[in-house]
Amino acid sequence: MEELKTIQWFPGHMTKTKRKIESQLKLVDAVAVLLDARVPYSSCNPDLRSIINNKPRLVILNKCDMADPAETKRWLRRFRENHVSAVALDCKSGKGLNGFVPAVREVLADRIRSWQEKGMTGRTIKVMVVGIPNVGKSSFINRMSGQNRARVEDRPGVTRGNQWFTVSKGFDLLDTPGVLWPKFDDKIVGERLAFIGSVKDDILDTEHLAGRLLETLRDTAAESLCGRYRLSADEIEGKQGYELLELIGKKRGMLISGGEVHTERAAATVLDEFRRAALGKITLDREEMCGDVRI
Repeated sequence: MEELKTIQWFPGHMTKTKRKIESQLKLVDAVAVLLDARVPYSSCNPDLRSIINNKPRLVILNKCDMADPAETKRWLRRFRENHVSAVALDCKSGKGLNGFVPAVREVLADRIRSWQEKGMTGRTIKVMVVGIPNVGKSSFINRMSGQNRARVEDRPGVTRGNQWFTVSKGFDLLDTPGVLWPKFDDKIVGERLAFIGSVKDDILDTEHLAGRLLETLRDTAAESLCGRYRLSADEIEGKQGYELLELIGKKRGMLISGGEVHTERAAATVLDEFRRAALGKITLDREEMCGDVRI
C-alpha cells in the first residue's frame, strides 16, 4: 500500500501533544498505555518507550471483546515475559475494568510501600493515560471515572487537551490526546492502523484500503470473511482486493446505473463492519509474527 508511505501522518498538533506528554510526566506516578487488542503491536507507538523512559507503566489491551481471545492471552504472556505488566479489558462491555486499579497498585507496590513508611498514607496515585488515536482512551476514562466528561467519538483526533479525572478516592487519571509517530517504516503497521480507524479516512483512498483489508482477511480470517458476506472459499481464492470488493458489493446489491458495483459504498461498509467486529473476533497482529513489544 504505497500511499501510506507518502501521507502526512504527523500534523502540528501531534508535535505539541508529544511535548506536553513529556513535560507532564513529572506530575504522574505511572503511565497506562492503551493498545487495541486486535493490533497490539501496530497500535503501540514506538516513540513512547523513550518518552516514558523509566516511569512505571501498565499496558492495557482495550477492545478485547473484538479480538481473538486466544491471541489476547498470548499477547498478555508476551508482555509479561518482557517484564511489562499488562491487562486486557473492554470499555464498552466493562469487561476487566475492575482489574485496572489493582494492577496499577501492583506496578507501584514498592513506591506505595515507601510512601506508607514515610507516613504518606493518603497520597493520591496519579496515572497518565496515553495511546494512539481511536484506541478508546476517552471511553476508558469515562467508564473508570463514572462520568461522561471525556469526549468520545469513533474517529481519531477528538481529545485535544490534557484533562484530569478522579477514578476513586486517592486515584486520578490524566487524559491525553492520541499521538502517532512521524513515519511508518513498516507498511503493514500503517495499513493496520488505517484498518482500525486510527488514521482519518478522509486522507485515504478508502476503496484501496478496504481492498487491502479484504486481502488480509482472505489470508488470515477466511472463514469469518466468507461467513459475513456469504462467500465460498472458491469465490475468494486468488481474488485481489478490488475484485473482492466488487464481489461483496454485488452480494449486497450495491449497484449503480449500468449494473456496475458502487465500490465506494462497498468499501465504507467493509471498513465499518470490520471496525465494529461484525465479522467476528479477529486479531490481525499475531503474537508469533511480531517483533519487539516496543514499550
